[in-house]
Amino acid sequence: MSYTKLLHKNHNSINQSIALIDCNNFYASCERIFNPKLIGKPIVVLSNNDGCIIARSKEAKKLGIKMGEPYFKARNIIQKNKVRVFSSNYSLYGDISQRVMETLSSFSSEIEIYSIDEAFLGLNGFENYELNTYCRHIRNTIKKWVGIPVSIGVGPTKTLSKIANNLAKKKSDYKGVCLLQNKIDIKKALELTKIEDVWGIGRRLSIFLRKYNIDTAYHFSQMDRGWIRKNMGVVGEKTYLELNGVSCLDLDLVPSDKQSCCVSRSFSQPIEKLFDLEESVSTYGSRVSEKIREEGLVAESMSVFVLTNHFNRREKQYSNSIKLHLPYPTNNSIKIVKRALEGIRKIYRSGYRYKKAGVILYGLTRHNLTRGLLDYDRDISDKIMNTIDEVNNRYGSSTLKIASEGIEKIWKMKRENVSPCYTTRFDDIAVVKS
Repeated sequence: MSYTKLLHKNHNSINQSIALIDCNNFYASCERIFNPKLIGKPIVVLSNNDGCIIARSKEAKKLGIKMGEPYFKARNIIQKNKVRVFSSNYSLYGDISQRVMETLSSFSSEIEIYSIDEAFLGLNGFENYELNTYCRHIRNTIKKWVGIPVSIGVGPTKTLSKIANNLAKKKSDYKGVCLLQNKIDIKKALELTKIEDVWGIGRRLSIFLRKYNIDTAYHFSQMDRGWIRKNMGVVGEKTYLELNGVSCLDLDLVPSDKQSCCVSRSFSQPIEKLFDLEESVSTYGSRVSEKIREEGLVAESMSVFVLTNHFNRREKQYSNSIKLHLPYPTNNSIKIVKRALEGIRKIYRSGYRYKKAGVILYGLTRHNLTRGLLDYDRDISDKIMNTIDEVNNRYGSSTLKIASEGIEKIWKMKRENVSPCYTTRFDDIAVVKS
């Protein structure tokens, strides 16, 4: 679409309202749902193998704990301030995210799920006061039904709704909801927004722009459009237009299918034996197969990779991968794991201490588009996989699994502080004593 048409489009849809709903401190908030004693307490959530800090509650941020900082570096401040530490529990977080998104879909048919804790909603047809009331109703409903606090920002474009959401989250005056519906409010919001906080700008471009005294979103919005096109290309020009109320980024109501899907993990301790690597890639192959089945996809090919710890210069280093074709597009865990084992046996080299392995599926397509001559075999495969999925969904992950996945799993990811799954495992369902 040309920019002349975009300007014309904006003129005809000046009352367009796009809301960005963002869950506040999502991982920490998930931990608080079933443990209310954590409310108001500092919380951090760690990455795989309890390596780095990937989420912080508001209270933890105030203590100066940095995002992405290795856990061992922050240990002193964490212990001194009695910060609660949790290993990442993606099973729980994913389920809570789905509940939030299902709740949001009841408020608008136009929804774009942007990330695990963010979604855009199309909210056209509201007057300013009605929209404010509606957004507060959305916010209260999510808190009541799911237990997650959210911030809502509304603007005529996605970029402006991002800025509104940032203000709703950081400025207590807004009480969780910020509407940018007129030129005066938009100008004020742009003046309050640092250039590096603009969606699509980031740190590298902000350094460049500050050389020209462009310090805020408002300064950027007042620049010459031709200069921006020359120095920042089409992407920069779209950001400029979005800040000026011209919608260039439509809601993605039908997410495009993935082109690939990967499951990989760093081991809790280095492993040397082929047997342990076989267990790990069997587990990853089974999990990545489950993931594409959940989305109704099949894979045409795959790869397996291994690597040692490149940060440890005292040890010999090795990394390798192998591309493998599947006999036909499939999401059958047994067939994918069988090929993964063939691959790992080819690239394995003795004498190395392996730190990580993974399985990647490629050429993903819709299941119903690839059926044909092998329908009978695929029908049997689908029935087997559906049975496994139904049992695991009902009784917990890995209730049924492929034998090569093993039992003890000495390489298993380190998760010393993981909370119960609560909503995704029967054994972890909270019990209320009256």
